[in-house]
Amino acid sequence: MPSKDYDFKGLILAAGYGSRLAGVSPVTSFKPLTPVNGRPLIFRTIESLEKAGCKEIIIVLGFGHDEIKKAILDIYEGETPLTFVYNEEYKLSNGVSVLSASELLGQRFIMTMADHILGDSLMRIAKETELEEGTAALLVDYKLDEIFDMDDATKVLSKNDKIVSIGKQITDYNCVDTGLFVCSRGLLDQLEKHYQKFGDTSISDGVQDLARVGKMFTVDIGDGDWQDVDTPEMLEHAEKLLGK
Repeated sequence: MPSKDYDFKGLILAAGYGSRLAGVSPVTSFKPLTPVNGRPLIFRTIESLEKAGCKEIIIVLGFGHDEIKKAILDIYEGETPLTFVYNEEYKLSNGVSVLSASELLGQRFIMTMADHILGDSLMRIAKETELEEGTAALLVDYKLDEIFDMDDATKVLSKNDKIVSIGKQITDYNCVDTGLFVCSRGLLDQLEKHYQKFGDTSISDGVQDLARVGKMFTVDIGDGDWQDVDTPEMLEHAEKLLGK
């Protein structure tokens, strides 16, 4: 495949329960629709992928799929085609959501979660990230002293721009997962192998399996800003960041 391919798709994972944000918003009980400074989370994610140059955006839904899909279609005014996938196994890990969209994804795609707010500089980096066939890249943050909730963060140990280990519980790490990936089908292959073997798979499982064969890279976001929005405290922090 070419080193750069600007005709690629975006993938948003939005299938989970979002239980830790339940009751935060008076206007919705669904996490992807939770407003952050007046703008629903998932619309911020859609706009971010558009800024990265995605020509189509695939949204994987599970819990509340009918209501969330209708709300998005009622509000969305952009020109990027939106394709919806229903993950019937949304009670399983997030890697299953990725696999549910596998047939719709091309040779290169950008993947993120509906509950991540991503600065424009991260999207430029994702757009310009080069991939070899069979590899994937995770955008990571080395600014550990600026992470809002380190206990909740997915930690990463990276050496020579390659992932050595990843997980929330690892104790040897030097950066943090931002939830923004640039992928080839190599990650899909690893997720499928793990799913066939164990009946479930998380993104971290696929990343770790790809890392074992030296094909999972890290990309430093430098001074870029981002925030995972998993709890009321994270939501408040995200609104402060956006307020700046």
